[in-house]
Amino acid sequence: MSMELPKRSLVELAVDRMRQRILQGDWHVGQRLPTEPELAVELGISRNTVREAMRVLAFSGLVEIRQGDGSYLRTAQDPLQAVQAMSRCTAEQARETRHILEAEAIGLAALRRTEQDLEALRASLAGSAEHFHGDLDTYIACDMVFHQQLIDAAHNPALSELYRYFSGVVAAAVQDNLSAVPRCQATFDLHGQILDAIEQRDPERAKRLSRALIES
Repeated sequence: MSMELPKRSLVELAVDRMRQRILQGDWHVGQRLPTEPELAVELGISRNTVREAMRVLAFSGLVEIRQGDGSYLRTAQDPLQAVQAMSRCTAEQARETRHILEAEAIGLAALRRTEQDLEALRASLAGSAEHFHGDLDTYIACDMVFHQQLIDAAHNPALSELYRYFSGVVAAAVQDNLSAVPRCQATFDLHGQILDAIEQRDPERAKRLSRALIES
């Protein structure tokens, strides 16, 4: 265990230094970043540490790693800050945000969904149903896929990306709501009712049911 802590802190240090270089404009969006050996020399750290740091930056959305072609700067705006802000919000702030983002997006989904969207949503809901009364982590993973697909059915890439960042907050809310056993079947049934409203292209009913689910 004692060997892991210094390694982890070196990676964090490398991430901080690379993030700082990005934010101060040393590299430009779309630019190919220096190679791992070059960065290792510049930062005075090992190539393995650089590689791990680059994975962290890729996960946070700053860097795109193209296999066989190197790493490219995807954006100079650090999405990690938005994710961190979301993680610090209160339960009430999370509910407000879900009403604005999730319910309204689901209303758009009712107007714009395709048959392919409906097929994917039905499949995801069936998977969620199998795990609703079982392992909570497994159910939440299935439920997050369903919710993301609901937002994706609005066919607005900006909304989809925002929700992807926000999904961790939603997952925490779902976990808190379902911690009691037995779990409330009526809460799960709202998912199917939302899907029915989307299939029937009824945005107002879809939004009303979505709000009921958020408040459940």
